Amino acid sequence: MMGDQKNLVLAIAVSLLIILGWEAFFAPAPPDSPAGQEMASDAPQAQRQAEPATGAPAPGQSAETPMQTPAAPGESAGAPPVLGAPATADPRSSAGVTVRESALTSVPRVSIATPSLSGSISLVGARVDDLVLREYGVSPDPGSPRIVLLSPPNSPGAYFARYGWTAAGNSARVPDERTRWTADGNALTASQPLTLSWDNGEGLAFHITFRIDDEYLFTVSQRVENASGEPVTLYPFGLVSRSGTPEVTQFFILHEGLIGVHDGVLEEIDYDDLQEEKVIRHENMRGWLGITDKYWLTALAPDPGQEVTARYTHGTGPNQTDRYQVDYLAQPQTPTQGRPAETTTYLFAGAKVVGVLDEYQERYGFTDFDKAVDFGWFYFLTKPIFYALRWLHGWLGNFGLGIIALTIAIKIVFFPLANKSYRAMAKMKNLQPEMLRIREEHGDDKMRMNQEMMALYKREGANPASGCLPILVQIPVFFALYKVLFVTIEMRHAPFYGWITDLSAPDPTSMFNLFGLLPFVPPEWLPPIGIWPVLMGLSMFLQQKINPQPPDPLQAKIFLMMPLIFTVLLASFPAGLVIYWTCNNVLSIAQQWVIMKRVGRT
Repeated sequence: MMGDQKNLVLAIAVSLLIILGWEAFFAPAPPDSPAGQEMASDAPQAQRQAEPATGAPAPGQSAETPMQTPAAPGESAGAPPVLGAPATADPRSSAGVTVRESALTSVPRVSIATPSLSGSISLVGARVDDLVLREYGVSPDPGSPRIVLLSPPNSPGAYFARYGWTAAGNSARVPDERTRWTADGNALTASQPLTLSWDNGEGLAFHITFRIDDEYLFTVSQRVENASGEPVTLYPFGLVSRSGTPEVTQFFILHEGLIGVHDGVLEEIDYDDLQEEKVIRHENMRGWLGITDKYWLTALAPDPGQEVTARYTHGTGPNQTDRYQVDYLAQPQTPTQGRPAETTTYLFAGAKVVGVLDEYQERYGFTDFDKAVDFGWFYFLTKPIFYALRWLHGWLGNFGLGIIALTIAIKIVFFPLANKSYRAMAKMKNLQPEMLRIREEHGDDKMRMNQEMMALYKREGANPASGCLPILVQIPVFFALYKVLFVTIEMRHAPFYGWITDLSAPDPTSMFNLFGLLPFVPPEWLPPIGIWPVLMGLSMFLQQKINPQPPDPLQAKIFLMMPLIFTVLLASFPAGLVIYWTCNNVLSIAQQWVIMKRVGRT
């Protein structure tokens, strides 16, 4: 019975590949503690508690200066500069929120207020170092704290952006992180730009104008006026600095760390890889670069028309705190009297909303900006599935209903293949009595038994492997849908109905307390098997019952265990994916039952 054995091996191999593959590569590492688990996988480092950084830059060191041409003061050849070294933290408290609030009030600020963002710009250093995402909370609860994206240097998890100029050979006094700027207004809004100014007292006047839209894009225009009468060469730069290594989800399918597109090539750098490399540099590049979390991004986007020198760096600050920085240095300019030096660039700081990234990519020419969302190797399949779900959500008003509608659509698309496969399976089921007779007659002669089986398949036009085709076709769609549910912020905290308040999270119920009917919380060592995983397991069991059963009792027992294995395995997957798999099974059962009935078997 060679064909039947091959079918068994193929089915078990596919099942084991899925089980072992997901466990080995995709399953998250257990958190250190149950508390704050959502934030550990979801919120930026600035939202979490961390050890307060202390210490100040050494004399002659520029704490936030990118690479220079020539080398920056205090920067030894081949070594990265000190990255974002802050002033001494407030000693009164080590609680993240308290220290952050103290840091915010320690310097004068100008507020930022848009429909999507709130925060402020520091007038000391002209840093964008205080941003809160108004539309996103830490949990699905509408009253939960908002996500904090950026925080000032002397706060735990400092994370900020800064723009400025460096002078060739230190030929001119330029503003640094301690410079006190003056503002022409008291707020930056979508309808009101803000200009910061500083005069070096030697004939150079520096101006930075910030503009912001209704979403997450800052337009940063810099201008230097030279009234000194002396020539000076200046290099405009931009940087994003982050203190501490954030907790990441450690999922194989998700990149969190440093990211950029350089001359059309996507580059993803993990934190630990940069710790080893120290400096990664790109000369004469066009593109963008930044630091990404699962759902949030802070990115520098130089004008697409200019070439810059870009760099990713890692260093350590006081108490051996890891510090990461992305920065760029643009082409030099020489302002003269009556002819200022000017440059315009962009800063993205916010949620990785696919439609927003696509819009910026089209409007401003940011190459592959949508790839800040980790759609992965199957981009060509994952992004269309996302767009289909988003369209269905707009039509149906619920992403869960959109998943069900997508399941039906996929079934319709693959109906001819599935129809052919199920007809072949029906034939195999009809041949089971004859297959049992051959096994009984030639059980001691494996070669003769296999020959008789192959002759039977050929005579009846049956293919024992054809029943696996629907499963094999579904696997890429399954992975792509999982990717969409896991990486896109549109799915984050998206509710379905009843107890499912977040389709991107596992079903929160548990069979071990009868799905909430018993008044106790099951221990953590029990698998969190909710209602939808149970429904999925039952549908898989029913589907197996109407399939041709293996004649070998041992094989039948192995297949009987598969629904239980997949129930436990998928219980920790996003609820949206389990809903998809359950609906797919139900539709397959209906389709298979009709086809088998037509060929005379029920």
